[in-house]
Amino acid sequence: MNDTSASFAARFGWLTRGWHNVREAGTVQLALTVMLLGVALLIARYSWVLPDGTEPTPLTSEAERALYDLRAYYAADLVEEDKRVVLVVYTDQTLIAARKRSPLDRGLLAKTLRTLDTFEPKAIGIDILFDQPQDEDEELIAALRSMKTPVAVAYAAKATNPDDIEYEQQQFLEAFMARLEGSNAQPASIRLDNTFGATRLWPDIRPGLPPLLGRVMLAEAGEPAKAFAGYEGAIDYRRAKYQDSVLFPPAQIDLFVDPDPEILPFLKEQYAGKYILIGGDIVDYDRVETTFTSINGEVPAGIAVHAEIIAQMLDNRLLRPIETWVLWAMAALVVVIAVLTALLEWPARRLALFGVAQLVLFQGTPFLLQFQNVDTYGLPVVGWLIGWIIVFTAVTTTARASGAVQRNFATGALGKYIPRDIAQAIIEKPELLSLGGEKRTIFVLFSDLEGFTKMSHAIAPEMVAKLLNRYLDVLSQVVLDHGGVIDKFVGDAVVAFWGAPISRPDDGMRAARAGYAMWQAGEAFRAEVAAMDPDLPPIGKTRVGLHYGEAVIGNFGGANRIQYTALGDSMNTAARLEAANKALDSAVMASREFAEASGLDWWRPMGRVVLRGRARPVELFEPAPEFPAQDRAALVEASVLSVTDRAAAVRLVEGVAARHPEDSALRNLARRIADGDEGGTYVLG
Repeated sequence: MNDTSASFAARFGWLTRGWHNVREAGTVQLALTVMLLGVALLIARYSWVLPDGTEPTPLTSEAERALYDLRAYYAADLVEEDKRVVLVVYTDQTLIAARKRSPLDRGLLAKTLRTLDTFEPKAIGIDILFDQPQDEDEELIAALRSMKTPVAVAYAAKATNPDDIEYEQQQFLEAFMARLEGSNAQPASIRLDNTFGATRLWPDIRPGLPPLLGRVMLAEAGEPAKAFAGYEGAIDYRRAKYQDSVLFPPAQIDLFVDPDPEILPFLKEQYAGKYILIGGDIVDYDRVETTFTSINGEVPAGIAVHAEIIAQMLDNRLLRPIETWVLWAMAALVVVIAVLTALLEWPARRLALFGVAQLVLFQGTPFLLQFQNVDTYGLPVVGWLIGWIIVFTAVTTTARASGAVQRNFATGALGKYIPRDIAQAIIEKPELLSLGGEKRTIFVLFSDLEGFTKMSHAIAPEMVAKLLNRYLDVLSQVVLDHGGVIDKFVGDAVVAFWGAPISRPDDGMRAARAGYAMWQAGEAFRAEVAAMDPDLPPIGKTRVGLHYGEAVIGNFGGANRIQYTALGDSMNTAARLEAANKALDSAVMASREFAEASGLDWWRPMGRVVLRGRARPVELFEPAPEFPAQDRAALVEASVLSVTDRAAAVRLVEGVAARHPEDSALRNLARRIADGDEGGTYVLG
């Protein structure tokens, strides 16, 4: 591997491992995760409206609108009074004085138009529908036809404004408009967009409708906003710079009906060259919720929204739209980032900080875009957040499921060598198996099957493998059932220990019972083989050696292969005790250290010997759970006498052996005491 490949592997190995972990979770879990990623992608793209473009997305659309309103409000320009657009309004006081509420008094309007025409404004827009007859209609039509100033007259259609006009009303409106043909009065749509209950967007352009009121006014005034010809984006609302001020201070229409000649020059100075909008500013009529309503609670008159649209065109504040492909790319990016975050092998604290940083990025970016005059209406900010959470949760859950599978596998694999509770502890705390060793005092078991090597040469290899696997399986289960750790198999020999990597108070008792149970299991195996095939050579007995002492426990090996094992003199002593059984005519033999540490009282003393290859004598004890207490006491006495009076000791042992004629180990003990040295020790040849 070259340096570049090694560097790549070092930097992105976590990604490979993470992907491997996810795949290990299983087909069903992986399929569910992929499905959730697809759902998250759709949510991250369509959290405003469903793919059909008309229905709001459940649960997320309202939150998206609330966040949009918030960023639009705080990103809005703070401006002083806008003197380019002025409002002339009917108010509740106007209606009270005229003693006429609906329709609005057209006589007042006709007189006002004549007065305003003398002020030479750029254009006048009338946000009042003339959709039903009134006594002053002729006067109004005459005033409109005589206007030198361009006038945009409100128009609506039943198809596009079903809540504002009925069929009969539209018929009258059409007839009214027809009488204005050839004059400076032009029809203009007053339709506003009320999607999701608030006017946040310019109305879409519909065939058959005249242009929007503001568009007509600017076009007729010779200032067409060509950049806004097909614009259907967000209305760029502004906020008043001072708390108690308004952007478009209204003037009551009464002021212009019969004005005092002395104030006419002053009024002309105020309204000349302006865009004038005429309409209602009535408490319960034509009020419009806007982008700011959810923030400041204000519900302005519809005429004020038209004024904002005109101001946006005059300022050329064209909000740049976000392309559809960008929305898809951002949704995909959110999914990818969430996947990568879920696969990171970082500590929880660092991962949490990284997640918070992403949250700030994804939630802060739309605010920055809004401040840069980018139209963020429809930007799925909440969708990004929810999509990220879904993906992160799905991938981490899958990885956790994979981890559970791997832990179960590891526990099962370790469980073939060590008890499951110890295996689980090692999985939870891998440092228990750290490379290197530590000195521990352990209980060691070493077993061997007598004559198996000789027998293996007399039968087919397949049968040898079958018998060996069965035998080792039986003995392994004995060790595991008694909470031991299987160190290794050496041919038909089993090496096990208790007390590491986790020690327990009853390890000695477990080890002792395991040694005795292993001999019993070996006897059962002999019977099983004999019943399986009478032609097979007879199987020898299982011999077991038990010792308690210090050993070095840990992982030993090199860079490519390690083994968890125990090393030390205690292991050798247990092996020699196992081998001594042949010379002692016994099956299970333990050292005094083991017997005393086991906590059991079933041991019978079996003399003192020097094992092969050793210098120091070892006191032997054999497990005999059903041995009579009287005979056990006699053997204890004989053990003491073997040092001072070997003849007396021999007589005691022979007496016990006479009561147990089938027990060859007792007869062997009597011979060894008789042939021992002056200290009562017998040297095994």
